[in-house]
Amino acid sequence: MTSLRWPVVLFDFDGTLADTIPLIMASYRHALTAVLGESAHDDEVRSWIGRPLQPVLEERYPGRGEELTSVYRTWNLANHDDLIRTVDGIPELLDDLHAAGARTGVVSSKKASTVELGLRAVGLADRIDVLAGMEATPLHKPDPAPLLHAAQRLGAAPSDCVYVGDATVDVQAARAAGMGALGVTWGAGHRSALEAAGPLAVVDDAVGLRAELLGSARP
Repeated sequence: MTSLRWPVVLFDFDGTLADTIPLIMASYRHALTAVLGESAHDDEVRSWIGRPLQPVLEERYPGRGEELTSVYRTWNLANHDDLIRTVDGIPELLDDLHAAGARTGVVSSKKASTVELGLRAVGLADRIDVLAGMEATPLHKPDPAPLLHAAQRLGAAPSDCVYVGDATVDVQAARAAGMGALGVTWGAGHRSALEAAGPLAVVDDAVGLRAELLGSARP
Protein backbone atom coordinates (compact mmCIF):
# COMPACT_ATOMS: atom_id res chain seq x y z
CA MET A 1 0.00 0.00 0.00
CA THR A 2 1.05 3.60 -0.53
CA SER A 3 0.10 6.75 1.34
CA LEU A 4 0.20 10.13 -0.34
CA ARG A 5 2.02 12.63 1.90
CA TRP A 6 1.17 15.76 -0.13
CA PRO A 7 -1.77 16.18 -2.52
CA VAL A 8 0.30 18.43 -4.80
CA VAL A 9 3.85 17.56 -5.90
CA LEU A 10 5.77 20.26 -7.74
CA PHE A 11 9.07 19.55 -9.43
CA ASP A 12 12.00 21.48 -10.80
CA PHE A 13 12.75 20.31 -14.32
CA ASP A 14 16.49 20.42 -15.06
CA GLY A 15 18.37 17.79 -13.10
CA THR A 16 15.19 16.64 -11.36
CA LEU A 17 12.55 15.36 -13.79
CA ALA A 18 15.07 15.00 -16.61
CA ASP A 19 18.83 14.53 -16.84
CA THR A 20 19.69 17.77 -18.58
CA ILE A 21 22.89 18.65 -16.74
CA PRO A 22 25.29 17.44 -19.49
CA LEU A 23 23.27 19.46 -22.04
CA ILE A 24 23.33 22.58 -19.87
CA MET A 25 27.03 22.31 -19.05
CA ALA A 26 27.92 21.81 -22.72
CA SER A 27 25.71 24.76 -23.71
CA TYR A 28 27.45 27.06 -21.23
CA ARG A 29 30.89 25.87 -22.35
CA HIS A 30 30.02 26.47 -26.00
CA ALA A 31 28.67 29.97 -25.34
CA LEU A 32 31.64 31.06 -23.25
CA THR A 33 34.15 29.71 -25.76
CA ALA A 34 32.36 31.06 -28.83
CA VAL A 35 31.72 34.54 -27.43
CA LEU A 36 34.54 35.14 -24.96
CA GLY A 37 37.17 32.59 -25.89
CA GLU A 38 37.28 31.36 -22.31
CA SER A 39 35.68 28.89 -19.95
CA ALA A 40 34.51 28.71 -16.33
CA HIS A 41 35.11 26.07 -13.68
CA ASP A 42 32.50 23.32 -13.66
CA ASP A 43 31.54 24.02 -10.04
CA GLU A 44 30.83 27.65 -10.89
CA VAL A 45 28.76 26.69 -13.93
CA ARG A 46 26.77 24.18 -11.87
CA SER A 47 25.98 26.94 -9.37
CA TRP A 48 24.23 28.87 -12.15
CA ILE A 49 21.75 26.06 -12.83
CA GLY A 50 18.27 26.72 -11.45
CA ARG A 51 18.38 30.48 -12.01
CA PRO A 52 17.22 32.39 -15.12
CA LEU A 53 19.84 32.23 -17.85
CA GLN A 54 20.39 35.82 -18.99
CA PRO A 55 20.50 37.48 -15.54
CA VAL A 56 23.09 34.92 -14.40
CA LEU A 57 25.29 35.52 -17.43
CA GLU A 58 24.90 39.30 -17.24
CA GLU A 59 25.85 39.27 -13.57
CA ARG A 60 28.96 37.20 -14.27
CA TYR A 61 29.90 38.88 -17.56
CA PRO A 62 28.52 42.45 -17.48
CA GLY A 63 27.47 43.75 -20.87
CA ARG A 64 27.69 40.32 -22.50
CA GLY A 65 24.67 38.56 -21.05
CA GLU A 66 22.35 39.03 -24.02
CA GLU A 67 24.89 37.79 -26.57
CA LEU A 68 25.92 34.84 -24.42
CA THR A 69 22.27 33.90 -23.88
CA SER A 70 21.54 33.97 -27.61
CA VAL A 71 24.50 31.74 -28.45
CA TYR A 72 23.67 29.41 -25.55
CA ARG A 73 20.04 28.98 -26.60
CA THR A 74 20.86 28.39 -30.27
CA TRP A 75 23.34 25.63 -29.44
CA ASN A 76 21.15 24.19 -26.68
CA LEU A 77 18.12 23.81 -28.95
CA ALA A 78 20.21 22.35 -31.78
CA ASN A 79 21.56 19.64 -29.46
CA HIS A 80 18.59 19.32 -27.11
CA ASP A 81 17.10 15.97 -28.04
CA ASP A 82 20.50 14.32 -28.53
CA LEU A 83 21.77 15.14 -25.04
CA ILE A 84 18.69 15.07 -22.80
CA ARG A 85 18.08 11.84 -20.89
CA THR A 86 15.29 10.28 -18.85
CA VAL A 87 15.88 9.81 -15.12
CA ASP A 88 15.35 6.16 -14.21
CA GLY A 89 12.06 5.60 -12.42
CA ILE A 90 10.66 9.12 -12.79
CA PRO A 91 7.98 8.39 -15.44
CA GLU A 92 6.67 5.50 -13.35
CA LEU A 93 6.73 7.62 -10.20
CA LEU A 94 4.63 10.32 -11.87
CA ASP A 95 2.13 7.69 -13.00
CA ASP A 96 1.87 6.34 -9.47
CA LEU A 97 1.45 9.81 -7.98
CA HIS A 98 -1.51 10.42 -10.27
CA ALA A 99 -2.92 7.00 -9.50
CA ALA A 100 -2.75 7.89 -5.80
CA GLY A 101 -4.68 11.10 -6.45
CA ALA A 102 -1.87 13.65 -6.52
CA ARG A 103 -1.66 16.57 -8.90
CA THR A 104 1.76 17.39 -10.30
CA GLY A 105 3.46 20.46 -11.68
CA VAL A 106 6.75 21.84 -12.92
CA VAL A 107 8.24 25.12 -11.69
CA SER A 108 11.32 26.11 -13.68
CA SER A 109 13.50 29.18 -14.19
CA LYS A 110 13.72 28.51 -17.93
CA LYS A 111 11.22 29.47 -20.62
CA ALA A 112 8.03 27.43 -20.53
CA SER A 113 8.38 26.57 -24.21
CA THR A 114 11.82 25.07 -23.59
CA VAL A 115 10.54 23.09 -20.61
CA GLU A 116 7.74 21.77 -22.83
CA LEU A 117 10.33 20.58 -25.35
CA GLY A 118 12.13 18.75 -22.59
CA LEU A 119 8.99 17.19 -21.17
CA ARG A 120 8.10 15.84 -24.60
CA ALA A 121 11.64 14.55 -25.16
CA VAL A 122 11.52 12.41 -22.03
CA GLY A 123 7.87 11.39 -22.37
CA LEU A 124 6.49 13.38 -19.45
CA ALA A 125 4.37 16.03 -21.18
CA ASP A 126 1.08 14.25 -20.45
CA ARG A 127 2.02 13.54 -16.83
CA ILE A 128 2.11 17.18 -15.67
CA ASP A 129 -0.95 19.19 -14.59
CA VAL A 130 0.58 22.68 -14.47
CA LEU A 131 3.75 24.34 -15.75
CA ALA A 132 5.18 27.61 -14.42
CA GLY A 133 8.13 28.77 -16.49
CA MET A 134 10.33 31.85 -16.32
CA GLU A 135 7.60 34.09 -17.72
CA ALA A 136 5.06 33.19 -15.02
CA THR A 137 6.36 35.59 -12.35
CA PRO A 138 8.70 38.60 -12.26
CA LEU A 139 10.64 37.09 -9.36
CA HIS A 140 12.45 33.75 -9.53
CA LYS A 141 13.90 31.12 -7.24
CA PRO A 142 15.03 31.35 -4.48
CA ASP A 143 12.06 33.74 -4.21
CA PRO A 144 8.88 31.71 -3.53
CA ALA A 145 6.79 33.56 -6.13
CA PRO A 146 6.87 30.95 -8.93
CA LEU A 147 6.06 28.10 -6.54
CA LEU A 148 3.15 30.03 -5.06
CA HIS A 149 1.95 30.83 -8.57
CA ALA A 150 1.84 27.13 -9.48
CA ALA A 151 0.00 26.28 -6.26
CA GLN A 152 -2.54 29.03 -6.90
CA ARG A 153 -3.19 27.72 -10.40
CA LEU A 154 -3.99 24.35 -8.89
CA GLY A 155 -6.13 25.90 -6.15
CA ALA A 156 -3.84 24.41 -3.51
CA ALA A 157 -2.62 25.80 -0.20
CA PRO A 158 1.18 25.94 0.11
CA SER A 159 1.03 23.56 3.08
CA ASP A 160 -0.52 20.94 0.78
CA CYS A 161 2.45 21.13 -1.60
CA VAL A 162 5.96 19.75 -1.75
CA TYR A 163 8.66 20.98 -4.12
CA VAL A 164 11.34 18.61 -5.38
CA GLY A 165 14.58 19.98 -6.80
CA ASP A 166 18.29 19.45 -7.27
CA ALA A 167 19.60 22.91 -6.33
CA THR A 168 19.84 24.91 -3.14
CA VAL A 169 17.62 27.63 -4.65
CA ASP A 170 14.90 24.98 -4.99
CA VAL A 171 15.04 24.13 -1.31
CA GLN A 172 15.19 27.80 -0.34
CA ALA A 173 12.19 28.67 -2.51
CA ALA A 174 10.13 25.79 -1.14
CA ARG A 175 10.82 26.74 2.46
CA ALA A 176 10.08 30.40 1.76
CA ALA A 177 6.77 29.37 0.17
CA GLY A 178 5.73 27.32 3.19
CA MET A 179 5.94 24.07 1.23
CA GLY A 180 7.69 20.82 1.94
CA ALA A 181 11.17 20.67 0.40
CA LEU A 182 12.93 17.58 -0.96
CA GLY A 183 16.38 17.56 -2.54
CA VAL A 184 17.67 15.11 -5.15
CA THR A 185 21.33 14.35 -5.83
CA TRP A 186 21.20 13.31 -9.50
CA GLY A 187 21.25 16.91 -10.75
CA ALA A 188 23.47 19.95 -10.30
CA GLY A 189 23.61 20.25 -6.53
CA HIS A 190 25.95 18.58 -4.06
CA ARG A 191 24.42 16.64 -1.18
CA SER A 192 26.21 18.71 1.47
CA ALA A 193 24.92 21.99 0.03
CA LEU A 194 21.40 20.64 -0.34
CA GLU A 195 21.36 19.36 3.23
CA ALA A 196 22.65 22.71 4.51
CA ALA A 197 19.65 24.44 2.90
CA GLY A 198 17.34 22.52 5.24
CA PRO A 199 15.08 20.21 3.20
CA LEU A 200 12.95 17.54 4.80
CA ALA A 201 15.14 14.94 3.09
CA VAL A 202 17.74 14.48 0.36
CA VAL A 203 17.39 11.38 -1.82
CA ASP A 204 19.72 9.67 -4.28
CA ASP A 205 17.31 7.99 -6.70
CA ALA A 206 13.68 7.62 -7.69
CA VAL A 207 13.20 4.80 -5.18
CA GLY A 208 14.16 7.12 -2.36
CA LEU A 209 11.95 9.87 -3.75
CA ARG A 210 9.04 7.44 -3.98
CA ALA A 211 9.47 6.56 -0.32
CA GLU A 212 9.25 10.23 0.65
CA LEU A 213 6.26 11.02 -1.58
CA LEU A 214 4.24 7.82 -1.38
CA GLY A 215 5.38 6.28 1.85
CA SER A 216 6.83 3.11 0.38
CA ALA A 217 9.14 1.84 -2.31
CA ARG A 218 7.59 0.38 -5.44
CA PRO A 219 7.91 -3.41 -5.68
